[in-house]
Amino acid sequence: MSCLTPHFLRHTAIISSQVIILAFGYGFLGAVLYCEYLAPPDRVGTLWRHHPAEVTMVVTLIATVLSVITATLFTISVKEALRHWMSQQAISLVQLSAGVALAKGSAILRHKHWRLTTLTLFVFGVLRLLTAGWTTLLTPTYFLWPIQMQGSELDITGTAFSTLLSGELQKQGITDIQDNAFEVLDIGAMLSGVSAAGYAYGLPGTFNFNGAKYNVSTQGIVPAIEDYSGSDGVPGANETRLGFSGGNVTVNTRLVPGKHTSVHIPQGFDRNYSISQQGLTADVNCRAIDSSQTQYLWDTNTSYVIYANAAAPNGSVTGLRLWNITANCGTNTSTTQEYVTMVDASGNASLLGSGFLPSVVCPAPANFNQTYTSFIILSQGFYKYRFLDATVCEVTPLLTTVRANYSDDLISSEVISSTHFQPENVELLSFIAGMVKFQSINSQGLMSSAIGDTLYSIYSSTTNTSIDDNLGNQMQVYNELEEYWRGVVEFSATFLRSGFMVVGSFPDDTIPDDLISLVNGTMYISTIGWNRRSATYLLAILPITIITILTFACALYSILEAWKDNSGYKTTFDVSNPLHLIMASAAGSLKLRDFNEEGIITNEGMKVQLEESDTNGVNKMFVIVKHPDSVASKKELK
Repeated sequence: MSCLTPHFLRHTAIISSQVIILAFGYGFLGAVLYCEYLAPPDRVGTLWRHHPAEVTMVVTLIATVLSVITATLFTISVKEALRHWMSQQAISLVQLSAGVALAKGSAILRHKHWRLTTLTLFVFGVLRLLTAGWTTLLTPTYFLWPIQMQGSELDITGTAFSTLLSGELQKQGITDIQDNAFEVLDIGAMLSGVSAAGYAYGLPGTFNFNGAKYNVSTQGIVPAIEDYSGSDGVPGANETRLGFSGGNVTVNTRLVPGKHTSVHIPQGFDRNYSISQQGLTADVNCRAIDSSQTQYLWDTNTSYVIYANAAAPNGSVTGLRLWNITANCGTNTSTTQEYVTMVDASGNASLLGSGFLPSVVCPAPANFNQTYTSFIILSQGFYKYRFLDATVCEVTPLLTTVRANYSDDLISSEVISSTHFQPENVELLSFIAGMVKFQSINSQGLMSSAIGDTLYSIYSSTTNTSIDDNLGNQMQVYNELEEYWRGVVEFSATFLRSGFMVVGSFPDDTIPDDLISLVNGTMYISTIGWNRRSATYLLAILPITIITILTFACALYSILEAWKDNSGYKTTFDVSNPLHLIMASAAGSLKLRDFNEEGIITNEGMKVQLEESDTNGVNKMFVIVKHPDSVASKKELK
């Protein structure tokens, strides 16, 4: 007789179908685990993003269809296996009840038969988890796809750059920071200081420079990402390096190929970056000058009227006063800075309308035994800025490594590590001190000071006390001044990097190897798809695997039993069909106990066997078996 009987073909089809479904599940899971990240083409991803309800509906529909197919194949295999089992040996009615429950995808609840109850509940639960498992496995989710990045930027910390900067300073005719011709700093330094000082006390702090937008302050960096680099202008021949006035800053950052180069990397909905870069900041400490601190000799008493015109019309300048502010920076020689303010024809300034806040920058520490790694700013306020007493601010620039985050068109940075300046950074320190001096001079106008107005405005916006006549919290004033100068110092480094990295600064826009600092980080692509979630996906595939194994076992058992029986086609007996059960019971004249507790317990333990009275299996009946291994008896139950 041919082995290709209908039963064999049917069970082979069940096994093949389950293999295909399980292979699809594990194949999909394997692809996600192997590639780590999978995303559809950008057009498809955009469509999914704009139609989330439709995507959910389609995925749920697919998951439901796969679950129904899997569960149906399982119940068919259970029915066939149970039929073969009952034909070969006796089975108790409670076991038959459990088998019927499995064939129908339900469970029994009999505490006296806890093993069968546990088995049916377990299978029942696993069947109900099929849809959830497929849905979890197939549903695309939003995630961030990390891509490693590497590149380079200008290294301003080494000897090579110090030599280059020294040459540029000499070329510009600037020999040291006492030179009054240090005109390389614009309003950007002031805005950076204002942003940093205000943010420290809760005010919004966003700073723009060269088309790039920084959160609070620049932290001494330049953009390392092309999309955030700002201006795309091409500077003129004299507008690079120290003559920088804006332009396209060269970006040399690229993606690092991953393990799976054939995997499509989408454009994504958004891209964020986290880059480790070289930065620069400052530790600033401001305090009042005590009368006992003789190392800070601060003279603000030398001034005289250089212009007076009592007949000047209203709105015109009636008088000018020249101030010679003198300070001893520890060299036993005086350092003088000149300022001009507006006065009336008698040489007097308005106490409420005028403001004067001079500053003198000392290029070296007051104590010559110290290394040249910091500089000092001496300041004092007059008239409407009289809230600031004679003050000394020690500025210690720091070379830093920062983690720059590029997100939503904004660059924000945090310091990871920092080091003090070394002897080879003396030119860089001179440049920064010169920037601070330039800012301190140009912030003072004829009637007011940008620094003084900043201190007053921030204080007034964030406190309820008066700043005048030292009635307020003077510590906050010093803290504001510290943050202001920190912002200026950080901007000076960004200005310097921008000037040397702008297109045209180096031949072929390529920074020499001895001036390179490496950058590295990660690009995060916001997209939709599937990413490696090992625990979640393994839990999702578990119900599918369990049902498939059970289906295999039942189908293989049925094939082996059919092969042993070596019979042709027989009429099917469906244990899950109540009519078939009634017909088999009636044919065997099966009589059981009553519906009381004792009768139900006795009936549950009663063993029956399915017998066929003809070779075609048309006549089927349940017969009662006294003992599990005895010959079937048709004797009625007494």
